[in-house]
Amino acid sequence: MVTSNKTALRVGRLVKAHGLKGAFKLELYTDSPEQRFAAGAVLDLQVPESSPWFGKKVEVAELRFYNAMPVLFLKDIADRNTAETLVKAILLVDADLNDLPEEEDAWFDHQLVGLKVLRDGSQIGEVIRVDHFPAQDLLVVKTATVDEVLVPFVKAIVPVVDMAAGTVVVTPPIGLFEEVLPDLVATPAEGSAAEADASDVDEDLNPEYSEDE
Repeated sequence: MVTSNKTALRVGRLVKAHGLKGAFKLELYTDSPEQRFAAGAVLDLQVPESSPWFGKKVEVAELRFYNAMPVLFLKDIADRNTAETLVKAILLVDADLNDLPEEEDAWFDHQLVGLKVLRDGSQIGEVIRVDHFPAQDLLVVKTATVDEVLVPFVKAIVPVVDMAAGTVVVTPPIGLFEEVLPDLVATPAEGSAAEADASDVDEDLNPEYSEDE
């Protein structure tokens, strides 16, 4: 049986239309935007089946940066109305698995999807998707009871990624994977200056993992 060494890598997302000439504000999922979005590069689209763009490809006309913000121009998209029909589309490229670089503490989305999620030595779910946001990446985990649990992909919560074993170890805060019962939440004494900090992971927790496609 012949197996393919090709995979589709996410390299960006069309965030919103920009200006009146069909340009897009672009969210980058790659460390090499000049290479991935060089003029003439052909990109696949990840869009809903109901989209008129489903199954089609787009060609890069130009990538520009305005105040460090990437703006993408695509061939044959010359007005804002047409651009609006492509907003939120994920841009994909075909890549050879044998040519993908190996970096310490850095993984591609396709390597993380399917990994078993372990907590205290027991499997609690499986990674089904990786979402990329400006503040941090999120592992989307499916459990036996919940379709999607969003786990911040930071060292404090995901301390171990073991590709050889096909697992990730999580040490989540209380309430991320289960409902928090009132009697499990400590309440400070009345008038005490030490009040419970109920905040989630704050923005000062920087991801330990580098982001590529």
